[in-house]
Amino acid sequence: MRQKVWNIRGKILLGFILIIVFLGVLLLAVASRLDDLQTETAYISNHDIEVQNETHIIEKLVLDMETAQRGYILTGVESYLEPYNNAHTSWKEASGKLSELIVGDSRQSERLAKIDQSISTWIETAGDVSIEYKRSYNQAELDKFFKNDPGKPIIDQIRQDFEDFRTYERNATQQRVETLETGNRKLIGYIFLLWLAVTAIALITAITISSNIVKIITQVTRAIRQISTGGNLSSRIKVRTKDEIQALAQTTNELLSRIEQENWQKEQLKEMALSLQNKSSAEELGQVLLQKLAELLGLPAAALYLTSKDESRLVRTASYNLTKEQTSEFQFGEGLVGQCALSRSRVQVDHVPSDILNIQSGFGTVVPVHLAAVPVTFEDQIIAVLEYGTMEELTADQQQFLSELLNTVGASIHATTTRLELDYLYKESQAVNEELQVQTEELQSQAEELQTQTEELTMQAEELQNLNERLESQKTVAEYSARELEKFAKELETSSNFKSEFLANMSHELRTPLNSMLILSQILAENQGGNLSKGEQNYASVIHSSGQDLLLLINDILDLSKVEAGQMDLEMLDVSVKEIAESMQVQFENTAKQKNLAFSVHLAENVPEFVHTDSLRVQQILKNLLSNAFKFTDEGEVSFTIERRDGTHVPQIAPPVDLLAFVVRDTGIGIPEDKQESIFEAFRQAEGSTSRRYGGTGLGLSISLQLAKLLGGALLLESQPGIGSTFTFYLPLNEEGADDLIKRSQASLSKPYESLQEAQAAAAVEENGESASELHPDAVQTELFKNKTVLIVDDDIRNVYALTSFLEKLQMKVLIAQNGYESLDLVSGEQVDLVLMDIMMPEMDGYQAIREIRSTLGFTELPIIALTAKAMKEDREKCLAAGASDYVSKPLDIHYVLGIMQFWLEKNNSQTNDETKELENK
Repeated sequence: MRQKVWNIRGKILLGFILIIVFLGVLLLAVASRLDDLQTETAYISNHDIEVQNETHIIEKLVLDMETAQRGYILTGVESYLEPYNNAHTSWKEASGKLSELIVGDSRQSERLAKIDQSISTWIETAGDVSIEYKRSYNQAELDKFFKNDPGKPIIDQIRQDFEDFRTYERNATQQRVETLETGNRKLIGYIFLLWLAVTAIALITAITISSNIVKIITQVTRAIRQISTGGNLSSRIKVRTKDEIQALAQTTNELLSRIEQENWQKEQLKEMALSLQNKSSAEELGQVLLQKLAELLGLPAAALYLTSKDESRLVRTASYNLTKEQTSEFQFGEGLVGQCALSRSRVQVDHVPSDILNIQSGFGTVVPVHLAAVPVTFEDQIIAVLEYGTMEELTADQQQFLSELLNTVGASIHATTTRLELDYLYKESQAVNEELQVQTEELQSQAEELQTQTEELTMQAEELQNLNERLESQKTVAEYSARELEKFAKELETSSNFKSEFLANMSHELRTPLNSMLILSQILAENQGGNLSKGEQNYASVIHSSGQDLLLLINDILDLSKVEAGQMDLEMLDVSVKEIAESMQVQFENTAKQKNLAFSVHLAENVPEFVHTDSLRVQQILKNLLSNAFKFTDEGEVSFTIERRDGTHVPQIAPPVDLLAFVVRDTGIGIPEDKQESIFEAFRQAEGSTSRRYGGTGLGLSISLQLAKLLGGALLLESQPGIGSTFTFYLPLNEEGADDLIKRSQASLSKPYESLQEAQAAAAVEENGESASELHPDAVQTELFKNKTVLIVDDDIRNVYALTSFLEKLQMKVLIAQNGYESLDLVSGEQVDLVLMDIMMPEMDGYQAIREIRSTLGFTELPIIALTAKAMKEDREKCLAAGASDYVSKPLDIHYVLGIMQFWLEKNNSQTNDETKELENK
C-alpha cells in the first residue's frame, strides 16, 4: 500500500481546522453565557423600567385629578373637569397593569395596595366631595373644606408612598445589575482561559506544520542564494518532492531563464544607445542602427525612412544590402512603408514574390520570405519607419526586443535631428544673444519674486485648508445644534400659543363683567338724576376707580406675557425728542404740585432732534419710571434729563453705538443693593412685606426692562437707601444700529394689544383725515342722540342693562337682541340708526350677523360698531373685514363710546343730507 503524501495545502488546512474546532468550542461557551446575560439584561430593561414608568403614570394621573379639582373649584368651568374625569377612570387601569408587573413581590404588592387605597380615599373624601360642593354652589362647605383641606395629607402620603415604591424598585434593579456585573466578570475569566487554550493549540500546530514546510523551502532558498551571489544564471534548481515545492522550483527555473534573456536585451539596448550617441548626421545614425540590427537579429536586408518636416513623406536615410534601384521615398499611405506610417502599427507581408526584392550575395541571389515595416515613434509622433526582410519570421522575443530598441532609437533620432536644428538656430541666435541675456536676467529677477510669492501663497493655502477643515467641523456641529434649536423652537412656539390663548380667554372673561361694572359705576358717580348722596357718589367713584385699576393690571399682565414671548409689535418712526420731554412735563406737573415736590425737565444741547424708535413704548417706559419716582418720593425733588452718551460704557448694548440716555432721578426712599436685581422681576417689589407702605403689582419695572431690551436698549439702576434712585433708560441713536439690535430681540407676530387704550385707538377708522378716536368726551353733542334708534346686540344681560340705562337717559330709543338672528329681524323691521354689535354670542355670532346685515339685507351704510371683550389685533381686523364700521374693546369707557357713536351718526346724517340735496337738484 502506497503511503499517502501530504501537500502544503493539506498541512496548513489541518492546522486551521484544529484552531477552528477549538474556537467553535470557545464561541459556544461564550454564546451560552451571553444568552444568559442578555436574558437578565432584557428583564431589567423591560420589567424594571416599565415599573418605573407605570408609577410615574399613576402619580401624574393623581396630579391631574388634583389640579383639575382645584381649577374647577376656582373657576367653575366644567372643561377643567375633563382631566379629572379622564384620570378618575384611568388610574385603576394603570394600577392593574403595575400590579401584574410586580406579581411575586409581596412587599411591593402591599405598597401598591396602600397607594390604591389612598387614591380611593382622596377621591371619596376630597375630590368628588369638593366638586359636588362647587356644583351645588355650597360655598360654606367649600370654605370649610379648604380651611381643613383633608385631601392634602393624603396627597402628601401618596407622593411619599410612590417615592418608597420607586426606591425599592431602584434597589432591586441595582442588585440585578450587580449580579449581572459579577456574571460578566466570570465570563471574561472563562474567555481568557479558553483563549489561552486555543493559543497554545494554535502555536503547537503552527510550529509542527511550519517546521515541515520551512525545512524544504530552506533548501530551495539556499540554492537560489548561491545562484544570485555567484551571478551564474545558467544554474538550475533540482527538487525531488512531488508537492508545491517542486512547482516553486520549476517556476524559479523559468524565472531565471527569463531574467537571463532580459539581461541580454538590456545589455544590447545599452550598447545600442551608446553607439547611436553623438552622431553627426541622421544618415550616419541610421547606418549604425541597421548594421547593429543585422548582427543581433540576423536581418539580411533593411532600410530606415525618416519623416519629412511637413510630415507628408517618408525619405530613405540609410539602407543595408539594398540596391539604388529600390524606391527611396514614399507618401503617407503609399506602399508598405507609407501604410505603416499611416496606420501607426507594424505591417508584415509573407511569401514575398521574387520580383519585389532580391538580396545579392557572392553565391547568388536570395529572395526573403517575409517583409515587415515597423513605426519609430517619439512622444506619440511618427518620426521614422524601419523596413526589413527576413528568411524566417522573427520570434516573439525578437519582436519585443526590436520594439524596445526602436523606442530608444526614436529618442536618439529625435535628439540627433534636434541637435542639428539647434546648431543651425544657435548660429542665427548669436545676433540677439546679448539682448536675450538682459531679458534673462530680468526674468530671473521676476522668477525669484514669483518664487517668493509662490511660497507665500503655499503657506496661505495650507492655512486656508486648515481653516476649511475647522469650518467644516464647526458646520457639522452647527447643523446639529440648528436641528436641536429648531425642535426646541417648535416646542416653545406650541407652549407660547397655549399661553397666549389662555391669556386671551381670561382677558375676555374678565373684561365682560368688568364692562358693566365700569359703565354702571360711572353712571352712578355722575349722579345725573341727583338722587344719590355725596357718600354714595364717592362709593361709586371708588368702584369705578378700582375697576380701572383692575383693567390696568390685566393690561400689565398681557404686556408682560407678550414681551417675554417676544410677540409684541413695534412701530419704528422718527420721534421728536423735544416732544417726549414736553409730554412728560405736562403729564407729571400736577402730580409734583399735589405731592409738593420739585420737578425739573432738562434737555441737553447735544441731543439730536429725532430718534428712530417706537414712541408709544418709550413713553410707556418713561411714564412708569416717573410714576415710581413720584410714588416713592415724599420730599425733595424729581428730575428728568435727556442727554447723549457714548455706548462703550454700556456693556448691555453690543456692538457699542451712540446712545440717547433718559435719566430719572429722585430723592426718595432708595433701594437696597440686595433688592436692586429682584425689583426687575415680575410681581416683585423692594418692599414685599404684608405691611408694606406702597401699593402696586410689581409688574411695571419688569415690563419696562423687557420693552427696553425689545427696543435694542437697556435699563440701568443706581440707588442708595435714604438718598434716592437714578434710573437710566438707553436707546441706540443711529437707525441702522437700532434696527440691528431690535431684530435680535423681537419676533414680530400678531398678538394681543398692549393695552385697552391701544385697542380702542386702533379701532378708529380714518377717513378724510378724521378719526373717531380724536373726539374729546366734552365734544359729545347730546342733542344728536335724541329720538335716535340704537340696536344693542349682546347675549350678556349685564352689558345690555348698563348700556340701556345710559342711552335711554339721552332720550334714545333702544332695541335689544340677544343673538344674531334676532338682530336681523329688528334691522329689517325697524328704522335703526346705529347698531352696537357684540361678537361672541350663541346661535349666530357677531361676525356672521354683520355680514348678513351688509350682504343679505343690503344695509351697506348703516353704522355698525363692534363691541367685544377680545382685545386682539386680529379680532379688530376680522371685525372690519366682516363689515363693521368701527371697533371698541371692553370694558367700555362710556364717553369714548358716545364719541364713536357721535362720529358715525354725524357722518350718516351728512351722507343723508348730501343725497337729499342731490335728489332736489335733479
